[in-house]
Amino acid sequence: MPKRSPKNSSSATSDKGKNQRRNKKPARKRRGLGTLLLFWPFALWQKITSAFPLIIKLPLRLIGHPAILALYALIPMSLFYYARARQFDMGKVAEMPERSIVLDRRGVELGRIHGEKRDIIKFSEIAPDFLSAILAREDERFFAHGGIDWIGFGRATLRNVKDKSMTQGASTITMQLARNSYRLQSETLSFSHMMQELDRKFLEIAVSYRIEANYDKEEILQHYVNRIFWGHSIRGIEEASRTYFEKHAKDLTLSESALLAGIVRGPNAFSPFKDLENSRYERDSTLQRMVDANVLEQSEADIAKAEPIEVRPEWRRVFHDSWAMDSVRRELERILEDENIEFGGLQITTTIDSLIQKKAEEALDQHLRKFERAGGYRHQTRAQWLDLPEPRPVPEYIQGSVVVIENLTGAIVATVGGRDADESKFNRASQAKRQIGSTFKPFVYLAAFDDGLRPDTLVSDDPLRRGEVRGAGGWSPSNSDGKFLGMQPASTGLIRSRNTMSVRIGNFAGIEDVKDIATSVGFERELAGDPTAFLGTLDASPEELASAYTVFPNRGERYPPRLIAEIRNRDGGIEYQNHQIPYEAVKPGSAWTTSRILHQVMEQGTGASVKRLGFNKPCAGKTGTTNDYRDAWFVGYTSSLTCAVWVGMDTPKKTIDRGYGSVLAMPVWAEVMKTADRLGYKADGLDSQLSFKDCRICRVSGKRATPACEAAGEAYSDSIPVDLLPADTDICLQHVEEDLTQSGKRPPKAIPIDQVPTDDEAPMAIPVDEPPPRAIPVEEEIPRAIPVDP
Repeated sequence: MPKRSPKNSSSATSDKGKNQRRNKKPARKRRGLGTLLLFWPFALWQKITSAFPLIIKLPLRLIGHPAILALYALIPMSLFYYARARQFDMGKVAEMPERSIVLDRRGVELGRIHGEKRDIIKFSEIAPDFLSAILAREDERFFAHGGIDWIGFGRATLRNVKDKSMTQGASTITMQLARNSYRLQSETLSFSHMMQELDRKFLEIAVSYRIEANYDKEEILQHYVNRIFWGHSIRGIEEASRTYFEKHAKDLTLSESALLAGIVRGPNAFSPFKDLENSRYERDSTLQRMVDANVLEQSEADIAKAEPIEVRPEWRRVFHDSWAMDSVRRELERILEDENIEFGGLQITTTIDSLIQKKAEEALDQHLRKFERAGGYRHQTRAQWLDLPEPRPVPEYIQGSVVVIENLTGAIVATVGGRDADESKFNRASQAKRQIGSTFKPFVYLAAFDDGLRPDTLVSDDPLRRGEVRGAGGWSPSNSDGKFLGMQPASTGLIRSRNTMSVRIGNFAGIEDVKDIATSVGFERELAGDPTAFLGTLDASPEELASAYTVFPNRGERYPPRLIAEIRNRDGGIEYQNHQIPYEAVKPGSAWTTSRILHQVMEQGTGASVKRLGFNKPCAGKTGTTNDYRDAWFVGYTSSLTCAVWVGMDTPKKTIDRGYGSVLAMPVWAEVMKTADRLGYKADGLDSQLSFKDCRICRVSGKRATPACEAAGEAYSDSIPVDLLPADTDICLQHVEEDLTQSGKRPPKAIPIDQVPTDDEAPMAIPVDEPPPRAIPVEEEIPRAIPVDP
């Protein structure tokens, strides 16, 4: 048998190897670690579905792989929006601007101010029917989800895709709270509205999860209903309930609850103040949704649907301003930071007594209406102004102001800046600066008492002579009755408001001393440097004048006026307290001496008609009337309160003929003080607690009497406050004992205070036939004689 050649054997072996290599499967390439980590979800899903038949496996993979791919995109997105959501302070959810409540001294609400028109209330203070209604309307599965209702979200997404719009948001209550609490819209995406809305929605979802993690469901619902907008600047369920139904949120009926829940989606469009039928439709649809949600029986819904809708009547929807609230706003701007004012939520306790405030407003307007109806009134009446078509011009009818201050605290008990705060925003109580007329004279006399004048010191009421009064030149004012009474006790000059006597007494005190007194008692404007100032040419507000007069019942002390007693924040902490510290404005003895004369003014002087007006309690005060009856004043006090009343035209002009302070202003004062007395602000005696000492005084000089004064019959005994007691060496030098012993006759009458002509010819001297540089206050004549003390 022939042997194979080596060549053939080798060839056969080679072919066999090739065939083996051809039939062998190629080795799989090993996957890297990064690939396994990145795509293991796909591999895992492949392995899980590999055991299924092809008919099941294929759909599962077609759905699963895109889902896994979406998950890959969702994870970084979640981390991105979670990081952005972490920037928001969760405490802001519970913080929201609300109105600050203003209370009077009795705790009665005067009004609400600043912040947003909202009252924040607790979950327990909300009617259960309303909570059920708002959940049925806005988020039926609120207590079941964790902030996002994915069922509703999916439904809304499909609808948006179908409609090619972003109209469906599927927002839960938590998501709405997130949107209402924070600014979530990105300005960097403003180039695309769709991108901006998508970004906002994703961020809203992330923030909602954070809210759910920080608050329980009841807290979330409480914050949500406190934030909701209900139209007409109304925010929060409590303010909505008060505005629409005039009741607290806890007292809402089922019908009212459904209506408020129903109009949330379009509060201005569906407001019952604008469209009652639309409101009824929203109420009924909400009731039906409550039935569908199994929180209400159909029979209960039918009963509620049948109920009539009764909302606040139209005439009570208009917000009426008040002078007290106007003053509070001005005061808050002075004492609080802007951010505290704007955020609101404060409880502001004022010194106002709402009962006296109301009486002061009513008394002023009613009294002035009488004069508008009387003959001789030639100006616009308030009734005529109200008849003018809208928009009305600035009122030109007669105006007035009332300010009441508590003596021993400086607390403003009432402040009225005009006849109606809705018709004029000019607050005459604090902003108007008008000549105060003869109401300034007590301060002139007070300065003279400081310098040694006594009430029984004789002063001339004769016409002034050229050069007699420093800086007056030939000016000689007349008295309102056109008469001159000769020598009179100084007190008569104040009781009967004698101009000539008051100028002489002011000259005795000196203009600089009178200026110092005016500044010390609180007048803001500097007193003029000429003698007309002694008659009341100073401009001041009613509040200034009332505060200045408190030094008389307070024995020289003055408490600066205050309107706000205390401010508390929403947590009850004290933000501000106002405890005014008094200071000695004038000498106690001089204040008491002046006060005693002002009491006589009310007994027998220009204020004596107060008894005919029905006020018979101990009081003191002074009328004031400027020339041509442009300003009528009365300011008076009891042991508890001081009250200033002004009446006049905003543009100074004659009010009425004989428009004296006792006619136009005093009746208002009497009505206010009668009410105050009934409310417990007692008008007790005006007795002093000062120390006194008896002393013999000369009636002519006001100094300690000498034997010559006794011999002349001009000495008398006086009980003098110790701080005004003349020094032992301060004796009268006007009576010369030698004249009496030599002639055996009564010495001649002493020259009255400062009647001796001076050499003062100041450049401001006024000729007799020319008027003084400023209008001269006048005073009403007292028809009956005033007895002069012996």
